[in-house]
Amino acid sequence: MHLPMPTDAERVRSILTAAHSMTVVTDGQRTEIRHLDGTDPLGRLHLHPAEPGGHAEHRPAIRMEFTDIAPTPVRDRVRARVTLLGHLLTPYADESADSTCVEFGRAVLETYDGVRSYVGLEELDAACPDPLAPYEAGMLTHLVDDHAELVTLLLRLVRPQDGPPAPSAVLRALPVAMDRYGITLRLEERCGHRDVRLPFPSPLDDVEQSGAQIQALFSAARRRSHRNTLPA
Repeated sequence: MHLPMPTDAERVRSILTAAHSMTVVTDGQRTEIRHLDGTDPLGRLHLHPAEPGGHAEHRPAIRMEFTDIAPTPVRDRVRARVTLLGHLLTPYADESADSTCVEFGRAVLETYDGVRSYVGLEELDAACPDPLAPYEAGMLTHLVDDHAELVTLLLRLVRPQDGPPAPSAVLRALPVAMDRYGITLRLEERCGHRDVRLPFPSPLDDVEQSGAQIQALFSAARRRSHRNTLPA
């Protein structure tokens, strides 16, 4: 069964929205910018389509790197990396209040499993960040820190074809991601790990709907026979 997933462009926008830091590379210099404080870095940039004729190579290149890290203490916490590539149309100064104009080349999304995809400016402009992106870290850490028993409960929703060959193979289960379509559990085993998506009954349009959808998953899990468990 095909489970709904964010598009690559939506995932890039979501990572940018939730970013707390970024690395900017231009003129051979790497600058670490921290404390974005939930400010979408695209607000600092005006992205322009590439001009026909290939004049971009005469302008300084700029590269902006973002790392998407799971908020929970799972194995392999890096979930994805995003790189924005382009050429400067106006000078860049990281402490300036003025926006920087960039002739946009492409966005590169590389997921934790090594899959790389490319997103153009039209796709990026048309995509909206996930409504849970600014809140995901707090929601997942609250679930793990204060309601660990509910994470174990969610294991009942893991289908046999998604789960481990034997219940005892799972050493630990933690939520690794949440978006408008559902929650992703990371099942850590003795040899490696696997991610399992648990879809919400319907996609969320805003964060206010998240409580009811998460409770719906818990209710569905309680109705299931207890097939999967963690070792004592």
